[in-house]
Amino acid sequence: MGKLLLVRHGQASWGADDYDVLSPLGWEQSRLLGDSLGARNLAPDLVLHGSMRRHRETAEATLDRAGWSEVETVEDQGWNEFDHVGMLAAEPVPFGDRQPSKAEFQAWFESATDRWISGSSDADYTESFAAFGKRVIEALQRTQSLVGPDGTAVVFTSGGPVSWVAAALLAGGPDEIDPAAARIWASLNRVVVNSSVTKVVHGSRGSTLVSFNEHVHLEGDVLTYR
Repeated sequence: MGKLLLVRHGQASWGADDYDVLSPLGWEQSRLLGDSLGARNLAPDLVLHGSMRRHRETAEATLDRAGWSEVETVEDQGWNEFDHVGMLAAEPVPFGDRQPSKAEFQAWFESATDRWISGSSDADYTESFAAFGKRVIEALQRTQSLVGPDGTAVVFTSGGPVSWVAAALLAGGPDEIDPAAARIWASLNRVVVNSSVTKVVHGSRGSTLVSFNEHVHLEGDVLTYR
């Protein structure tokens, strides 16, 4: 069977002028992942990453420590994260100009997410939730075609795409973009750990989610969700 390991990027620079850069902790998480994967004697046939800087940096650190510098690497924008900035911009700010607490920000983020995935206001977004889901599944299918029926690929991406692959498969199949899958996605997307690994296999019976959000390489203060 073909195997895909979907890796969420290491911690990015939340709140900084440029979010799309790994934090020092994000680099460390990526190195720890590389150590863990290298120790498993895993030999991928192909490495892919989205076009975002945090994807490339996570791949760079992980591949270096895993000893995979000679593995073919491919960039695929289909594995990019959804536009969370645009999603938030479409949701009224409930706390005005003041700095929100973590709880207030999380509530606002979840409200904005619910509005986006509902499909009721698609014209307000550059990419609707349905379009996002379709893009990710197309990236999944391209990756599976590249790696073939017996190969192994490691994909460096973001929490949104990882969660959608998992949600779509749990909801009944990779083409399922329905309210049930959307609810699963919203739940999974809240808990994806930075530099975690999700495993998908594919064969004659289609694609199957084997594991979600593995992060045994992280302990204590190096474990983050954002």
